[in-house]
Amino acid sequence: MIVHLVFSTKDREAWFKDAEKMNSVHAYLGGVAATLECPTIAIGGVADHVHILARMNRTISLAEWVKELKRASTVWMQKEWPEFAAFHWQAGYAAFSVSQSNTDAVVEYVHHQAEHHRTKTFQEEFRALLKKHGVEWDERYVWD
Repeated sequence: MIVHLVFSTKDREAWFKDAEKMNSVHAYLGGVAATLECPTIAIGGVADHVHILARMNRTISLAEWVKELKRASTVWMQKEWPEFAAFHWQAGYAAFSVSQSNTDAVVEYVHHQAEHHRTKTFQEEFRALLKKHGVEWDERYVWD
């Protein structure tokens, strides 16, 4: 199964303004995903959130995969960069299954996050993704 995973930094704080750090975080997330046998197809994002398109391994649940991605990357960032001592990912996430026939379009979407976010905030994008996939949500429980 191919999954498009989206999650932000806590309170959507722009921790990844430095492109080199953002690229390092994306590479690290890809490494963690590979270790969990969920190879990434694309990783992208901007200063306050990340998108990961990956093939899920049948031996790990989605929740376990996301938990380990967030845990391992947080520990690594806090060790790697002292200024990240207070860093945290948001508690929640969204994950959408992607058909093989739509994978190329999602790869393009993930790789063009910088252009996309010139006109749209993370919250606007997140709401649009939930709506597109027919997911009902309560604003009280989406943002942290």
